[in-house]
Amino acid sequence: MMRFVVFDVETPNRRNDRISAIGITIVNDGAITDEFYSLINPETYFDDFNVELTGINEESVCSSPTFPQVWEKITPVMDSGLLVAHNAVFDMGVLKKCLSHYGIYWKEKTDYLCTVQVGRRFLPGMKRNLNVLCEHYGIPLDHHQAASDSRACAQILLRYMESGFDVENHIIANC
Repeated sequence: MMRFVVFDVETPNRRNDRISAIGITIVNDGAITDEFYSLINPETYFDDFNVELTGINEESVCSSPTFPQVWEKITPVMDSGLLVAHNAVFDMGVLKKCLSHYGIYWKEKTDYLCTVQVGRRFLPGMKRNLNVLCEHYGIPLDHHQAASDSRACAQILLRYMESGFDVENHIIANC
């Protein structure tokens, strides 16, 4: 079995180059074994849309650590397994832009798995929105809350695996 680092980020505005919250759920040997969550002070403005969506605003993050402070803590975790996200193109893109903004070098290439992409092949004809899949599988979800979204994504991955999903054939090589 592989180790999966399932993560979800929330952003403060439509630029999607900063992170206001991150949730990480670790899957080892077919079970959730650890979780991490942090609000992050993105050191930028918040759009009303994002505040409405996530409930996170400038006041709620004013005493939170900045991204470099959180990154220092989570880098060993992010390096410890295959990255997984629901709509991974978004989360990987935000992570890459945020790292770049702060001048943090991480990796040139990072392989990952996207549960939306897997769902296209594994559940054809079904919508693959996180809330729809959670309803389908009976998974609790507090949508657009990074801790809940990463845990739900991990549970969806586990449901795929229980149904015979082959991870190796769906890994995306990030350029």
